[in-house]
Order: sequence, then C-alpha cells, then structure tokens
Amino acid sequence: MPAKLQESKPKISASRKLMLKSLMVAKATEQLEHEMVKKEEQKEKYLDEKAPPLQTSGMSLAELRTLCEELHAKIDVVDEERYDIEAKVLHNTTEIKDLNIKVLDLRGKFKRPPLRRVRVSADAILRSLLGSKHKGSMDFKANLKSVKKDDTEKEKTVEVSDWRKNVEAMSGMEGRKKMFDAAKGSNQ
Repeated sequence: MPAKLQESKPKISASRKLMLKSLMVAKATEQLEHEMVKKEEQKEKYLDEKAPPLQTSGMSLAELRTLCEELHAKIDVVDEERYDIEAKVLHNTTEIKDLNIKVLDLRGKFKRPPLRRVRVSADAILRSLLGSKHKGSMDFKANLKSVKKDDTEKEKTVEVSDWRKNVEAMSGMEGRKKMFDAAKGSNQ
C-alpha cells in the first residue's frame, strides 16, 4: 500500500515550484494592498459620519466660542474614554502575562538559565554543608593509604609454569583451598 501512495504523488519540477511561489506572493501582495485601501475607505467614512466638516464662515464671535467649548467638552469625553480603555488593556495584558506564567509553571516548561561550571574547593563545600562545625582545612590526600612499590613488583614476578599441571592441581575443592592458603600466606 505505501508504494501506491508514493506512485500517485506527482512530482513538481523546481521551476514549477518557483513559479507557483511567485504567483502566491503576488496574490498575497495584491490582497494586502486591497485590504489597505478598504481600511482607508472605512476610516474616511467613519470620520465623515462622526466629525462632519465645520462651517465657521458667517459665525459671530459668541457662536465660535460656544462651538469651541462644545468641541473641548467632546475632546475631554473622548480622552477619558481613551484613558479608560488604555487602563483596561494594560490590566488585561498584565493578567494575560500572569496566566501564561502560571500555565508554564503548571506544565513545568519554563526556560532554565544555562548553568555555568563553578570550581569550588573541598573546604568550601564542607563549609557550606557543615556551616560552623567545619574547622580548618582537610587534606584528603593525606588520609589516603600509601602503597609500596616493592609489594607490587613482587606480585608481578610470579613463576610461570606449565598451565596444564596448574589446572590439574587446582581442580576440585582441594585446589581452591590451596589457592586460598597461598593468597593468605603471601599477604602475611
């Protein structure tokens, strides 16, 4: 069945792919331009409805003052509404950020800072673990056992004999006892 699916898939040449991509980009730019023109038309229509052009010619000074006062009052109302909306948006964005942080904490998928290697001495580790109980510095190398080179050289010089005789002699429990006794004797 997978072979049939692969056969039915038509192969598109690179030039055809490039042509299709360029057509898609051209169509997308055309749609964006059309959308921008549409938004501009809507904006002009809205402004014509809400703020018709003023006819100030032939008005007396008192009428102009009352018109200015009305416009200032409308501007104050619009500024108050804008401030209220901005405050609500700011409150909502902070609430969204807090909720996103809570969601990430619940998932356990938060960005961990990259860890850096820190070189700490053994004394510093003991001080941090034990606190005031830790006194002085400890030299761990001094507490290690010393190994004599003479003992290791003697162990290396073991007589090499015929291995067949060794296997026959060590077979069974008696052979194991001999090996144990021999190991015990060399340590003493």
